[in-house]
Amino acid sequence: MVSSYSIGGQNVVDQFASVLKRRQVVGARLTALQTVHVLRQVISLSEFSTIEEAVEILKIVGQQLQQVQPKGRIEHTVGNVVLKIIHVLKEEHLSNSTSRPSQSFSLANFVLMGQPRRQHRTVIKILGPSSKSEDNQITEHNGFGGFLKPVIIDAIQDVQYELEAVYENVAKNARDHIHSDEIILTIGASRTVETFLKSAGHHRKFTVIVSETSPSNSGHSMARSLSSAGISTFLVPDSSIYAMMSRVNKVVLGAHAILANGGFFATSGSTLVAMAARAHSTPVVVCAGQFKFTPKWTIYRNHGTLDFGDPSQVLGFQEKKFNDNVDIVNPTFDYVGPELVDAFITNDGDHPPSSVYRLIKESYGDMEL
Repeated sequence: MVSSYSIGGQNVVDQFASVLKRRQVVGARLTALQTVHVLRQVISLSEFSTIEEAVEILKIVGQQLQQVQPKGRIEHTVGNVVLKIIHVLKEEHLSNSTSRPSQSFSLANFVLMGQPRRQHRTVIKILGPSSKSEDNQITEHNGFGGFLKPVIIDAIQDVQYELEAVYENVAKNARDHIHSDEIILTIGASRTVETFLKSAGHHRKFTVIVSETSPSNSGHSMARSLSSAGISTFLVPDSSIYAMMSRVNKVVLGAHAILANGGFFATSGSTLVAMAARAHSTPVVVCAGQFKFTPKWTIYRNHGTLDFGDPSQVLGFQEKKFNDNVDIVNPTFDYVGPELVDAFITNDGDHPPSSVYRLIKESYGDMEL
């Protein structure tokens, strides 16, 4: 069978690829949302006649976005979002094609059986120029994929809704995890952890110790935000983590990427926190949306870190009098093994590290980009 699809919106893909390469998008959730927007535009502008062809288009775009990112600086949420959308499409396709065994499958039947669950449309900002408005692109029912596009875009919209509500959904049961008069320790700034602690603060009185996370000192903004919300907060230097751990009741960490083996990458210094917690038998919980689960088993684990920042943050070039003899490194993320984690608190409930592989399989199936 001759393929009849063509990929549209390549200029949008190229623009987003350039943004990823230059690291102009910061944060896993924002990157994931931008990826959803790009995929929506690609589907709107592409020509295809079957779900299989639409899936192939999404795979090609996902591979392009993965390949342009510098090694060691990959935002894994890009691939995660692509896999999630493809899995949703395949699941809907399978359920719709088998729900009426007495009828032969056709595009018209598929559309009738899989009408969008939401009747309103959220306007997505177009990242690149286009000759047609987005509404016309979505509602046009002429040409290849005309009847399929509303169904596929609805599936993409579902993933967007999940991403938009991820902070609130992770934090919805925070009061079940944090109790009155507890002392909680966290490191750096994490929007997910911040929302989680603030949600618990509506119901409990507790104290939070925030490590400043040198050299970025991102813990400063975290401490200010928690304090302004009425939560008793102490900001401490990283060197005090082990000394303070004996008084801590629970460690709450954020995550940048969660691997299939239950380990995860988090802000540099998280390994130190987790190891100190294990030495004092202090529980460690990780707050993260499931869109951060990646099917990879190992990512630079031999080096123990992922991504490096500007070394001048550690030691200014004007101060460095030994350029030829010393290499200054500024790791952005640490790898924390699954043996140092007690539970992952996600937007879909709480899970031990041993369940991560099963959750990834349920979210993405067996496919990888």
